[in-house]
Amino acid sequence: MWNAATGGTAVNVGLGLPIDDPPSLITWARRAESGPFTTLGLLDRVVHHNPEPLVTLAALAGATSRIRLMTEVLIAVLRPAALLAKQAATLDRISGGRFTLGIGAGPREDDFRAVDVEYRGRGRLLDEQMRTVRRIWSGEPPGEGVGAIGPAPARPHGPEVLFGGFVRATADRVARLGDGFLGAMYGPEEMGRMFRLVEESWRLAGRDGRPRLVAQANAALGPPPVVDDARRAVRVYYDWAGYADQVVEHMLTTPQDVRRAVRGFEEVGADEVMLYCWATDVGQVDRIADALG
Repeated sequence: MWNAATGGTAVNVGLGLPIDDPPSLITWARRAESGPFTTLGLLDRVVHHNPEPLVTLAALAGATSRIRLMTEVLIAVLRPAALLAKQAATLDRISGGRFTLGIGAGPREDDFRAVDVEYRGRGRLLDEQMRTVRRIWSGEPPGEGVGAIGPAPARPHGPEVLFGGFVRATADRVARLGDGFLGAMYGPEEMGRMFRLVEESWRLAGRDGRPRLVAQANAALGPPPVVDDARRAVRVYYDWAGYADQVVEHMLTTPQDVRRAVRGFEEVGADEVMLYCWATDVGQVDRIADALG
């Protein structure tokens, strides 16, 4: 854990893994685990060249022993509920309880067309799916005439579940069905407002304790070719949305940027900050660690 102001322990910092060179991710994972990082994250798409995240994180679980593993975020409704529950529980067990299931409804319609899942109504489908997944993790059959589905996850009621999104419905979903919130595309000020919304929904739902709050920011440290590689990858990934230029513009590209962002997210209540790396240069792991001091 890293304290942005003093170097002490306060906020966790994790790394989102690049998607353009899957064979290098074992090296990324081992190097990150030897540094100050607490979590490795991996995004999910179907119509893109990224590696499938649950398969990849299973490989990384076998290459590491301490660092946590997280989908950031998985488009859950592209997978049948029973299969998702089994996959997530398996990954949780083989990693020794190190898995966090970060999930979202998914904004890109072509991913849904590719697997023949209805795009409209996906939020409702996600709610139904997670209720089924929770039942399976608790050892209950998913439906009439169907037996229980194992293996049992490492935690009695399943791995930690974080919901990602940008709207009030996400905050309500966290309160009903999740353990916390994962936010991206926001700076600290906007993220703080979303965090407060999540906390409000949590209280209104009568939940005990507090939700876990995780912030994500894109980062690329290194010589100009490394930063240019990251900018290219981000632009390709977000080209569909029409705001790729803004995402590129807000990428953290200096050690000062990284420290300022982590400090800002910490001040608004983040429990963890995920710095998502887009360039394939594994030297970024050490550069970001050095930036954190």
